[in-house]
Amino acid sequence: MTPSRRRLERIAFVASARPEAREAMMRMRHLYGSVKESDADVIVALGGDGLMLETLRRHMDDGIPVFGLNQGTIGFLMNDYREGDLPDRIAAAKASVIHPLRMSTVQVDGQVHDHVAINEVSLLRQTHQTARLRIVVDEAERLNEIICDGVLVATPAGSTAYNLSAHGPILPLGCGLLALTPISVFRPRRWRGALLRRELHVRFEVLDADLRPVAASADSQEVRNVASVSIREDRSRSMVMLFDPDRSLDERMLAEQFAQ
Repeated sequence: MTPSRRRLERIAFVASARPEAREAMMRMRHLYGSVKESDADVIVALGGDGLMLETLRRHMDDGIPVFGLNQGTIGFLMNDYREGDLPDRIAAAKASVIHPLRMSTVQVDGQVHDHVAINEVSLLRQTHQTARLRIVVDEAERLNEIICDGVLVATPAGSTAYNLSAHGPILPLGCGLLALTPISVFRPRRWRGALLRRELHVRFEVLDADLRPVAASADSQEVRNVASVSIREDRSRSMVMLFDPDRSLDERMLAEQFAQ
């Protein structure tokens, strides 16, 4: 459901560190005024996808919608930058609701860490040695050993990021699936990953963790020397991205699959 215009009158502006983004934010504040993020009905983020993820993460507990304007490089999660008609664009915007992944890690020394990922949870080898992993889904062993550079679990919103570069599938929003994608897999050679229902619990166990150390990352939050990593979708948290009607995230994902 698209938030009503009445509820989106108070705008907070945030920007990345890029000079052009900071300058654009100052112009926008002059044109439309600005409130603190905590008092806002909507946040306008000027930058790239990194700023969008950072802003969504900061507000995943209060659900304030974020309307991105591209002042970065790729800007897959952003709308086209224009200074005019911003209130009308926000009022007409379509909402995409996403839920993050919760990553729980146990390190070799027994320390436990929890982090949240919007795009993906990834495991990567820390040294020249390949990683050896065991994959368990809902307490059932699915692969007793995979030898690879790493593996990741991506949300639909994150399926066009690292997951796509690792030759994983693009997932439409609302499909109810997660992508489990190996990275440079050596054994089993023909295994190319899996599609999982979003409610499933995935656990990776690191084999030979002392000899072949592995790091786990929830987006940019890294934990090194992990022994096991558990991943679940966190349905208790919802994040709302706003898109121009002709630039919806579903449409971009569809277009990406036909890109040449």
